[in-house]
Amino acid sequence: MDRIVIKVGSNVLTKDDGTIDVNRISSIVDQIIKLRKKGYEVILVSSGAVAAGRSSLKSSAKLDSIEQRQLFSAIGQIRLVSLYSQYFGDYGVKVGQVLTMKENFSTRKAYLNQRNCIDVMLRCNVVPVVNENDTVSLTELMFTDNDELSGLVASMMDAKTLLILSNIDGIWNGQPGAPGTSVIRSVEPDEDLTKYIQSGKSGFGRGGMTSKYTTARKVADEGIRVIIANGKKDNIITSIFSGKDTVCTVFKPKEEAVSSMKKWIAHSAGFAKGVIVINQNAAKALKSGKAVSLLLVGVTRIEGSFEEGDIVSIVDDNGKEIAVGRTSMDSVTATGSTGEHDQKPIVHYDYLYLNQ
Repeated sequence: MDRIVIKVGSNVLTKDDGTIDVNRISSIVDQIIKLRKKGYEVILVSSGAVAAGRSSLKSSAKLDSIEQRQLFSAIGQIRLVSLYSQYFGDYGVKVGQVLTMKENFSTRKAYLNQRNCIDVMLRCNVVPVVNENDTVSLTELMFTDNDELSGLVASMMDAKTLLILSNIDGIWNGQPGAPGTSVIRSVEPDEDLTKYIQSGKSGFGRGGMTSKYTTARKVADEGIRVIIANGKKDNIITSIFSGKDTVCTVFKPKEEAVSSMKKWIAHSAGFAKGVIVINQNAAKALKSGKAVSLLLVGVTRIEGSFEEGDIVSIVDDNGKEIAVGRTSMDSVTATGSTGEHDQKPIVHYDYLYLNQ
C-alpha cells in the first residue's frame, strides 16, 4: 500500500477575501476518498486555520499581528477540522487531529511519539490531519511554513510521495506565464533549479517557492518522490495519481535508501546544540562516498555545549556546514580529546547525514 502525504496550502483553501473556501475543502476530501478506495494511505497536512478563524469572527478589538494569528488560529482550527470531519464523515471516514510544533521534532523521543500517533491512526483507518499549533508557535519556534512541516511528516512516516498543493502549477523555467516559458515537468536527482526560484511570497501563506523548492529537494534526496501542483485546479489530486498527463513539477527521488534515523537527523539541523569544526582530511573522508564515521583525530575545534545524543552541525575549516549528526559524547569530553587517535567516533556513520 502506497503511503502519501498531501500538503494543502493556505492559498488553496482561501478565497480572494481571505476567508475559508468550504467548496475547495469538500473537493479535496472527495479526491482523497477516491485515492483511499484505490488503496492509498493518505496523511493530510492542511493549512487554513487562520483563514477559517477569520471567516468565523469579526473582532473589533485592536490586536497586533501575533495576537490576530493566535486568536484566529485558536478559533479556526476547530472549524477547519470540523469541516474535514463533516465531509469525510459523509463517506463514513473518521479524521484525527495532530497539532504539532517545531520543537516536537527536536528530540528522538518526541519524534517517535508523533510517528507512533500517526501510525496508529492509519492502522485504524483514520485520516490524520496535521497542522502547526499556531496558538503557541511564534517567531523562532515556528516552522518556516507548512511546506517544511509536510516534508518532516513525509520523511518521518516513510511516505512514497509528497504532494505539495499551492496556487501555482509548479516551478517555471522563467517568469510564470510569460511568452516562451513553461512549467518544468521533471527534476532529476541533484539537478539544481535555484536560478528559476522566485523569492517572493504571495497570497495568504507564509511560504513561497523558495520554501517549496528547499523542501522538495531535501525530501527527494531522502528517496521520496515530491510533486508541486496547483491545488485550485479541479480534480488535480486524482489526475496526478491516476497517471494522467498533468501539468506539475515532479522531483524524482534518489534511489539510495535512507534510514529512519538519518531522515530525522537530516531535518534536525535547526536544532543543533553545537558545532564540530573539522580539518580538510576529515572533510574529504566524509565526502568520499564511503561509510565513514567522524573521528576525533579530524576535529580541530568544538563550539557550544551539548550532551551525548544531541544534534550537532559539522563544518569544514571554512565554516561551511557539510553534515549534521548525533554525537556520541558530550562537548566537554569531545573538547578534551580533540585531535587524538584511537578514540571512538564522535559521530558514527549510522548517525551522520551529509548535506547534498
